[in-house]
Amino acid sequence: MTETTTTDSAAEEKPVNVPPGRRRFVIVTGLSGAGKSSALNAFEDIGFQAIDNLPLTLLPELLQAPTRSDDDRPIAIGIDSRTLHFSPEQFRLAVKELKSRDDIHLHVLFMEASDDVLMKRFSETRRVHPLGEGKLLRAAIRQERDLMAPIRPVIDGLIDTSARTGAETRRVVISRFAADKAPKMIVTCMSFGFANGVPRDADLVFDVRFLRNPHYVPDLKPMTGREEPVANYVRADEAFAPFLEKVRDLISFLLPRYRAEGKSYLTLAFGCTGGKHRSVTMAETVAAQMSLDDMAVNLYHRELSGDEGR
Repeated sequence: MTETTTTDSAAEEKPVNVPPGRRRFVIVTGLSGAGKSSALNAFEDIGFQAIDNLPLTLLPELLQAPTRSDDDRPIAIGIDSRTLHFSPEQFRLAVKELKSRDDIHLHVLFMEASDDVLMKRFSETRRVHPLGEGKLLRAAIRQERDLMAPIRPVIDGLIDTSARTGAETRRVVISRFAADKAPKMIVTCMSFGFANGVPRDADLVFDVRFLRNPHYVPDLKPMTGREEPVANYVRADEAFAPFLEKVRDLISFLLPRYRAEGKSYLTLAFGCTGGKHRSVTMAETVAAQMSLDDMAVNLYHRELSGDEGR
């Protein structure tokens, strides 16, 4: 069979509309190595119940009417050549039956990639192709392409990942199926002391030891950067406001790009010598400003005794 090179660039941003009163149901299928796992992860991120490699015979039981209101989430299911007793004819019959129902809205999404790209991906990951037992890799890829060809007439959408990363595939899924429900990035602002080492889970580290140190002010030394006298002292440093503005500019520049790459969590770590004064005030200030921007923000002060963050 000649390799299919269907593209989807013109339609990738077009959302999938669902009639009112119907439960959303997506079957993710296609070629091994073409990004089905990335697609299912994206569906899970936007609120779908994601199930991979479900036998077709179990579909009717899965799609029974929910017994609790919180079970009524949309569903995304991965079904492909790995599925137990998979056959194109059984797949087509199952799709036909599901599309005849008036309580669900079915969308069959096919994940595609070129033979050369699939060859490269399997070679890089050193994974065995599902149909590769006793065969050359290219022969296994061609066999699966032939096996999946009969289901193409029943698909509703296609994503060609030949030139896409996993993050780009995720973006296409979100734009099609839940552009208004793209998950927020969770940002953690933390303080720490360089005396105890740089936190390993920090994505961006800011050294605030250039600010004047309350540690050397007897009345302020016992306090922390959470307390107003210390915070006022630190913020009165002439370098505080310009530094804060530059940090905010950097974060505003980076966040959209991190989101586009599929990053879900970001940790900003602010460090001073002991981790109790300057770094605490800076983390508190940045977290408060980001919260005003309607962002999901956590706050954690590593060196404050008994502090589990807030």
